[in-house]
Amino acid sequence: MAPESTTLLDRPRPSSPAPLDWPTVADAFEVACLLRCTPRPATGTRRLTNETYRGGVAEFNREHAAHRMQQLLDRLDVPVEHELATGGLRRRYELHRLWVPREHQSAYATLVEIGWRQGRRELLGGPAPGASRARRIWRSRLAAAAWRAALLAGGRHVRRHCLGVRLADRDLAAVLVRGAALLEVPATLRPGAGCFLVSVANGPHRMRIVDSAAVAPTVPC
Repeated sequence: MAPESTTLLDRPRPSSPAPLDWPTVADAFEVACLLRCTPRPATGTRRLTNETYRGGVAEFNREHAAHRMQQLLDRLDVPVEHELATGGLRRRYELHRLWVPREHQSAYATLVEIGWRQGRRELLGGPAPGASRARRIWRSRLAAAAWRAALLAGGRHVRRHCLGVRLADRDLAAVLVRGAALLEVPATLRPGAGCFLVSVANGPHRMRIVDSAAVAPTVPC
């Protein structure tokens, strides 16, 4: 009979997904950030364990956030449908629902999850010794992508002295603070009632964040 150690070594090991190229990481990471800015859609299904996946459904109350996510998914070759619902009496509101067809949901979930993990690792892991110029540039683009998603889909917190976003996701809040540092902007993080508030001071710091987040990274290095 073969020793137990030999038997264990002979067992097939699950293969890790291949890393994504920089443009794909940036787009998939921004999709993940948009999802983490929004509450879970009311689909009537059982609770999903993968917070990023959410059954291929995302809901936004801001048109620009929905259009941005649709643009990103189009670039990632992920089919998506866009539905618009309106409601309210005295105060009207719009709800934009995006959903990925069932046959594409598995590939979509894998893509978004890998994009989030790679992007988060790049931003929170610190600069690698001898990092290439391309990597330094794309780390800044990932930082801008996170802030773009937060400004589009997060809870706005605008005051005379600062610009901030309210988030329920702790990981995304940490990503925004680190991303601001990569963009040479100091950001503050404060816990609130059921949320986290990430803010930057008005003036040059706010303008740098807004300007960085306004331009989508589209040209690879």
